[in-house]
Amino acid sequence: MKVLVTNDDGIDAVGLRTLAQVAVDAGLDVTVAAPDGERSGSGAAMSALETDGRLQVRRQVLDGTGPGESGGRGGPGEPIGAFAVRASPAMIVFVAAHGGFGPVPDIVLSGINQGPNTGRAVLHSGTVGAALTAEVNGLPAMAVSLASDTPSHWETAAKVAARAVEWFVPRATVPVAVNLNVPDVPASELRGFRAARLSAFGATQVKVGERGDDFVAVTFSRLETEPEPDSDLALVRQGWATVTALRGPCETSALDVSTLT
Repeated sequence: MKVLVTNDDGIDAVGLRTLAQVAVDAGLDVTVAAPDGERSGSGAAMSALETDGRLQVRRQVLDGTGPGESGGRGGPGEPIGAFAVRASPAMIVFVAAHGGFGPVPDIVLSGINQGPNTGRAVLHSGTVGAALTAEVNGLPAMAVSLASDTPSHWETAAKVAARAVEWFVPRATVPVAVNLNVPDVPASELRGFRAARLSAFGATQVKVGERGDDFVAVTFSRLETEPEPDSDLALVRQGWATVTALRGPCETSALDVSTLT
């Protein structure tokens, strides 16, 4: 099975190397294509830097990776090749879905993000935006995040991602985006997996304050109020790895638009 691995933290992020290694160890045929720099908060933006109508791409290798016990792209003992792309993760997925980085992937893995992607704020996440872009282009996808702004337990994230990928691959028969958040705790303290609904908010709250002639004060801070029970934000704080299936834009009957004549 062919897999595209991408992220929004950039080509040099430890989370990208970790997820790529997980995919190779799972025996998948891995192609890595990720932004050449950080694109956090880009959502599903289709942005890129082009020269003469051509997307700028640089080939490189991911240091500190190898094919692992299962073999895979790169050969025994060799690091994983990658494309550093001057584009948002959503644009990278779109290009990959149309054969821009070789054969069209069967699935997309996005992450491992440095920081949580919980609640309805996933709308703004480049990590989740990549997965949703895959889904609307007919590809199953999984976004993985380590729920700390300064994470230290990457080995826990790798272990959880490996189990999630093992579970996901045989079920990746229809387009869907799965959002996985991993608590930043030692593996021994992880409570397991829980299906979770999206919290009404994300882990971060935004406050708009003083306004002047040429500025508006905007501050970001951790959500202080208690999240709803059984939401992804509440469960990940309790030490659970949370799993939520998402769908991209779709019609709604909340408003009867047929009355517009």
